[in-house]
Amino acid sequence: MAARQLRPSPESLQPAARRAYGYCRCSTDMQADSGIGLDEQERKIRARAAEMGWHLEHVYVDAGVSGGMPLGKRPEGTRLLSVVQPGEIVISSRMDRMFRSALDALQTIDIFRRRKISLWLLDLGGSCTDNGISELIMTVLAAVAQFERGLISERIKDAKRNLRRAGKHQGGSRPFGWQFGKANGSGRARELIPDPEEQAAIADIMALRAEGRSLMSIRDAMRVRGHRISHQLVANVCMRHAAAA
Repeated sequence: MAARQLRPSPESLQPAARRAYGYCRCSTDMQADSGIGLDEQERKIRARAAEMGWHLEHVYVDAGVSGGMPLGKRPEGTRLLSVVQPGEIVISSRMDRMFRSALDALQTIDIFRRRKISLWLLDLGGSCTDNGISELIMTVLAAVAQFERGLISERIKDAKRNLRRAGKHQGGSRPFGWQFGKANGSGRARELIPDPEEQAAIADIMALRAEGRSLMSIRDAMRVRGHRISHQLVANVCMRHAAAA
């Protein structure tokens, strides 16, 4: 008697769900209430994966990471790019959570397209690697994001110029020739108080530079007088003096 053949179960005939990975990014804690907080981004990613029947393997989260850093240089962005495989899907809630640079966006899209990886940006309506119209929109919006970043950079430069005019610290280490005063105003900028001894040294540095002395020789002369400075600090002093002039 021939053995009875077992029919495969309906479950075994179902195609395996496509694997997907989410990506979220938030620059600062202040974005949490702005509609682009990490929880809201992840909620949208999980909802889309469930709607499409994809198996969401993991959601990578870069918290406190600037969008100006390319995706492949962010901690979690690097991990995402290292694990995603051909045929899989990457989901992000918004284009500007993944990219701010048009070049970074286009290079990543090209890599994904060649590796048969689908990139879904939910604010653009869907896939940005599987049809020409979405890719065109992606290119335009990425270019706009890059332009906006340029505007942000200009605003930062303007703010630093205003701090310089007001005699306030602009960040980083203490500038030679000054001591920190108290923070004032609503921000964290600290007043800079002239240090008489170092101000005299600055005057000597500029006088020696006017004589045609090299940065190294000026450094050595200042070290003889007790100022433990580098030739780079001498160059910075000269640049600040020129900018102020």
